[in-house]
Amino acid sequence: MISEELSPVTDIDIRALAEIYDEQDVYLSVYLPVSGRENEHLNRIFVDSRFSAIKKALDPDLRSEFEKTFEMAESSVFDEPISGEKGRIIFASSKESFLHVYRLAVEPEQSFVLDTSPYLLPLAKLRADYEDYGVLLVDSREARFTCIRSDIAEEKKHLSTDLMNKHKKGGWSQMRFNHLRKGAIKSFLSEVADNVQGTCDQLQTRGFVLAGPGEAKQHLMEILPQEVQQKVLGVVDVPIDIPEDELVEAGDAVLQENEKSKSRSAAEELKSEILKGGLAVYGIEDVKASLEQARVNTLLIIKDSSVPGWLCERCQNLQSNSKPPKECERCGGPTSTVDVVEELYELAQRTGANVEFVEKEDFLDSDDVVGALLRY
Repeated sequence: MISEELSPVTDIDIRALAEIYDEQDVYLSVYLPVSGRENEHLNRIFVDSRFSAIKKALDPDLRSEFEKTFEMAESSVFDEPISGEKGRIIFASSKESFLHVYRLAVEPEQSFVLDTSPYLLPLAKLRADYEDYGVLLVDSREARFTCIRSDIAEEKKHLSTDLMNKHKKGGWSQMRFNHLRKGAIKSFLSEVADNVQGTCDQLQTRGFVLAGPGEAKQHLMEILPQEVQQKVLGVVDVPIDIPEDELVEAGDAVLQENEKSKSRSAAEELKSEILKGGLAVYGIEDVKASLEQARVNTLLIIKDSSVPGWLCERCQNLQSNSKPPKECERCGGPTSTVDVVEELYELAQRTGANVEFVEKEDFLDSDDVVGALLRY
């Protein structure tokens, strides 16, 4: 599957990717920023370096398979970016005839990993930073609802009204004209409120940002149904003719602040549950056990954390902070070096748990890097 159009990160089926694994290191995962000549040069240096390092570390049989996989993916790695493309993700395995290429409107950090399954943690972070949301841009005569998906703006609804801004001399009195105009504004905003509710019901978005000049957005906020008001992520003052890129920038700023608040709330809930002996655990071992029992409702991960360890590809025995033995002590199966945080994230995906990335200073104990709010 090779996308020839920009893909929102929320369109990538991360749960299906989390189900994929092999007993050997046959899956190549590549994340690259691709906009600009400078990135093209830096990407070639980075990819060449990682390719050589991985090739040197592999046994001869896996080395040949890795070379075939890279050959299959190479043209997609270095292909010219399409209009608006800022990043690219490639998952490939020659052994499994597997090639997925995603073109993004957002930039990932460089990563080039060979593992027993697609490397998903960078994708998970992108999904946390770029959730789907809407922007309702409104004034007293016009309203536009735009869906923002990984910085790709898609207008979904456009309403306008004629507010009789001018009237002829000898016509209505100014007082009557103003009264009628206020009534027209109120009627228009009521129509907008009805349409917003229908649009929100149709779109699976985190919520929406209420934006625009003047007081119309505050008046609209007052007449929105309570359940729709709860979906408002924030209110910002911007001109009605704001360029699309600036609208996306303003919306992203609100979403990021909202996400920080959501993550802090999750961290505070974890602390509270731990202090009262409630439904929460923290630390690699306890979180791993809870995930294996499908008890985790929300997995909390400190941003940019990493824990070395190993995994048995046969029985999924996962151990942290130790070098992999030649064979698993439980089943005698093959083992491989892994990032334990990545493995816990994939396990959360397979068991239907939510995931929140939290700041180090918000966490219960930054040495433990993960915690979990439990279902039972």
